[in-house]
Amino acid sequence: MKNMRIHLSLFTLLFPLISNAQPLLYVPTGNTNDVVIIDINTDKIVGRIAELENAHGLSSSHQTEYLVAGSMQAPDTKKGKAAKPAQMSEAEHAAHHAGAGEKAGASSTQSYVSIIHAKRKHVMRRIAVRALTHHTAVSADGKTAIAVHSGAGGISVIDLDKMAVVKTLQTGMWPNYAAFTSDGNFLYISNAGAGMVSEIDTRTWQITREIAVGKEPEHMVISADNKFLYVANKADGSVSVVDLAAGKATKTWSVGKKVHGIDLSDDGRWLFVASKGTDTLSRINLSNGKITTVDLPPAPYHVAFISGLNKLYVSSRKEPKIRVLNAQTLQVENEIDLGKGVAHQMVIRLDK
Repeated sequence: MKNMRIHLSLFTLLFPLISNAQPLLYVPTGNTNDVVIIDINTDKIVGRIAELENAHGLSSSHQTEYLVAGSMQAPDTKKGKAAKPAQMSEAEHAAHHAGAGEKAGASSTQSYVSIIHAKRKHVMRRIAVRALTHHTAVSADGKTAIAVHSGAGGISVIDLDKMAVVKTLQTGMWPNYAAFTSDGNFLYISNAGAGMVSEIDTRTWQITREIAVGKEPEHMVISADNKFLYVANKADGSVSVVDLAAGKATKTWSVGKKVHGIDLSDDGRWLFVASKGTDTLSRINLSNGKITTVDLPPAPYHVAFISGLNKLYVSSRKEPKIRVLNAQTLQVENEIDLGKGVAHQMVIRLDK
């Protein structure tokens, strides 16, 4: 979220001059196989992008036209390839998969990363990766995408110009989430099975440090100045504060049970954390460490702060809905009924 936050804040200032653009929230819904599009100004669903395969991970950058969706579903091995996007010809589809090195009878653990053209609202390419993909991340310059393979213990690096996997890298047991620094020079991968975060220098694609955090680290967010990494630790219900210059966790906050989604306000004042196990949302004041907690049943899940609008979007793991909270008061001001599925990794973009 952070690599899109400055852009959205600028948009808020320039809105009177830009009448044909609108802030949109893109939400993958898991095994219902689509992405829901929500107008942030009205909190209304304005469209859906189909043709996906159990997408949990979704990411983008304001420097690219693409959304990158991972898949937690193996392709149909009898067919040997994923479904053809509706806007792609049969010849293009066959050529694409041949170029990607796809083979009939691929391993059941293989999956596809779907490249979605945001403005055209359709899947334009599928890229074969070596395992099921949990979360994804896109660098701020829009050139590189990461697919995180929890079961396989590593990541795939995708060049978005070449539309191809250019590198794979092992990180640790049960990698979960990926986060780039704003300059793209470093990438952080949480390894839930190891209690560690791997730091990767993207100029060499070498792991430079392994940073100990809490038990089962999953979602993460980096401060806008790239000084701190905030890590949600599922198993011990905590958030680790990693000083990136020092390369170690310097503070820990307890916030609930089975923590999951995490995000920062654009001014760096507040950190928001969802706890599925206690049905609560916590807001941490980073200047003094004060924690304000509100009940938000059932099972608050993914979290997205909307810059300039003082809105906080929180999905539910158990119901197909997103609650819209006032970030200042933490009161629910609206609720978006998705109709089906579960809202996973939410992405903010500006699209016509």
